[in-house]
Amino acid sequence: MPDITLSTLILLCVAAAAAGWIDAVVGGGGLLLLPALLLGLPHVPAAHVLGTNKAVAIVGTSGAAVTFLRKAPVRVGLAVRIGLMALAGSMTGAFFAAGISSEVLRPVIMVVLLGVAAFVLLRPSFGTAAAGDGTDRPVARVRIITAIVLVGGGIGFYDGLFGPGTGTFLVLALTAVLHLDLVTASATAKIVNVCTNAGALAMFAYQGTVLWQLAAVMAVFNLAGGMIGAKMALSRGSGFVRAVLLTVVFSLVAKLGFDQWNA
Repeated sequence: MPDITLSTLILLCVAAAAAGWIDAVVGGGGLLLLPALLLGLPHVPAAHVLGTNKAVAIVGTSGAAVTFLRKAPVRVGLAVRIGLMALAGSMTGAFFAAGISSEVLRPVIMVVLLGVAAFVLLRPSFGTAAAGDGTDRPVARVRIITAIVLVGGGIGFYDGLFGPGTGTFLVLALTAVLHLDLVTASATAKIVNVCTNAGALAMFAYQGTVLWQLAAVMAVFNLAGGMIGAKMALSRGSGFVRAVLLTVVFSLVAKLGFDQWNA
């Protein structure tokens, strides 16, 4: 456990719970969790922050995936194939992430945050579509290959390298490529995200860049948030999270921008 104050630990646990909830409903919990770790652990190397982030996130994502699978229509076989490609991509990304410094990581996260915020603002209907059964429509072979290679491999690599926004990107990509409804895409994304987290975490663990004690404490809260969020997404839909997500994104951009300016 790093030398942090009790107040910082409490804030990190609250952030972990909120991130788990956001990730389960609309994806993108890393948009909150990773910057929170960067802000709470300013003197910890970026690689350790990334590794700890993965150790926390995989627990909440797994809980959300199990919750979704019980009620949401998912092509499990296809999700696993995309996930296996994503696992390989995330391990590759994590390998290259070891040499990244916080000074480089911070502006990259800001760009990602602004990109997601712009998409949500320009697409008012994002996250509000009614859920349907996405398992009974045939999918062209070329779309399946595209999903496996580009969605799995590409977003998997990004998740291992940086990570924030992966869940959101997966939902968007799966919806666009496979024509899934939002809830089905979210459920599928959780299975893929478990694989990307597992691949990246395996590499970070091998490199010894995971703060396991801190991750274990935060993971409990992330799991609770993820399971609650998945149940809310299934029962109420995810449109109500849009305003919360935008508020969090712009707040984090402002804080990271301030820190970058004073760095």
